[in-house]
Amino acid sequence: MKDITAKRLSTLHTALLKLTRGKLGKRLADNDMLLLTTVGSKTGKIHTVPLLYLRDDEDIIIIASWGGRPSNPQWYGNLVAEPNVQVQVLGEVIQVVARTATTAERTRLWPMIEAAYDGYTEYQSRTDRQIPAVILTRV
Repeated sequence: MKDITAKRLSTLHTALLKLTRGKLGKRLADNDMLLLTTVGSKTGKIHTVPLLYLRDDEDIIIIASWGGRPSNPQWYGNLVAEPNVQVQVLGEVIQVVARTATTAERTRLWPMIEAAYDGYTEYQSRTDRQIPAVILTRV
């Protein structure tokens, strides 16, 4: 999928989730979806994107796959620069602190990630970068 198409679909999905407070668009590829809101590291503007997420005990796990493209998605750079972000799960807005999973954590999480959505296996095979798993912890 072309970048512009992916961005347009993301914008549409975001609007649907916001408008319905998560009632429509909450599931995609048999997984739950959330809205991640970050502050642009270069622009300072607010950015919101829909992402598949998983639970690991009390933490939320998101994956910076960007479809296996050679670089990380913009939202990942934003949360690395400012890890205090918010997510909307259904209608609940939650303040979280983001951090990239350590090698050991990613090794433990990756089988769960692939089991949730087998596209991640293909995405990882398309790129030389190690796709980051991001752990979001409620503040």
